[in-house]
Amino acid sequence: MNNAMTRRNFVSMSAAMMALGLVGCGSSATSDSSSDGASSGESAKKKVAIILDGPANDGGWNASCYQAMLDAAEELGWESAYSESVEQANWATTMENYLDQGFDLLFMPGNEFTDVSKQVGADYPDAHICLLNSEVAASNIVGLVPDTKQIGLLAGALAGILSKTGHIGFIGGVELDTTKNKLDYYTKAAQKVNPDIQVFSAYANSFMDAGKGKEIAASMLTTNSVDVMFGDASGIDTGARETMSAYEDVFDIGQPGDLGGADDPLIANSVVTDNKTMLKQAMKDVEDGVFGDKVIYGNLDNGGVSVGTFSKIVTADQQKQYLEYVDQIKDGSFL
Repeated sequence: MNNAMTRRNFVSMSAAMMALGLVGCGSSATSDSSSDGASSGESAKKKVAIILDGPANDGGWNASCYQAMLDAAEELGWESAYSESVEQANWATTMENYLDQGFDLLFMPGNEFTDVSKQVGADYPDAHICLLNSEVAASNIVGLVPDTKQIGLLAGALAGILSKTGHIGFIGGVELDTTKNKLDYYTKAAQKVNPDIQVFSAYANSFMDAGKGKEIAASMLTTNSVDVMFGDASGIDTGARETMSAYEDVFDIGQPGDLGGADDPLIANSVVTDNKTMLKQAMKDVEDGVFGDKVIYGNLDNGGVSVGTFSKIVTADQQKQYLEYVDQIKDGSFL
């Protein structure tokens, strides 16, 4: 994997040396999100770090979580750091290094980090660990949970509106409970809009193998006549979109960021997960000394889940129909 990351420069020699403490665990960097930087003895700013199992610029899940941390840190005046492309065998060591360096909060961006978070949390009782997509809660662990039911419903409703072949696709990275829940409600929503819809799904058993995403997408497009795709697989989704871009009259529904735009020829819209909203609440709990023993939820009501930007490939009538469904999903009357 390409571990190069240039979005944030080291803010000082001391920050660079701190990052070097994580050599062997994937590339790392430290940034001061609120000022031009300060020496280690000069600032009492709190510090948050994220540990990623792939590149921070993957254009999908990791990028979205990384950006959420940067935005939350900037708004609250915290320093931030990251380690990317960290192998599973090094997750615990990387977490421990950050905690030993005095970081106030670790942001673990997925429930695949549940076991290691419990392990490190047991060894560091004073740690603050934030675990995304997990309802695990302990005195030093807080879960952040976007509403996967709403995410699936939002994507499925749009897929049901857009599909002309009546065949839609779903690509998952790994069979996590959160991913399976999204697929379940994606299917239910699409079939509520069009009872004749058929859903074809596949798991890549990876989040980063873009080639696998290309392969799965090509199979669904040619063998199953799928014309709308929704993915929950980060780098896999990027590969799938590369394949889809060579076909006409096929559409993608992005997540977790607002991936498209008004002129996007492929991404019809995105289901946006605002991890920043949930992460900021956890950071404020650290500041207020009330961190732990809770799960912070994100949904359509609090902005933790929302609809992104429509591409012009979605007609005005389709947009109107979809937004009516969004209101029904929000108030619970859709299903």
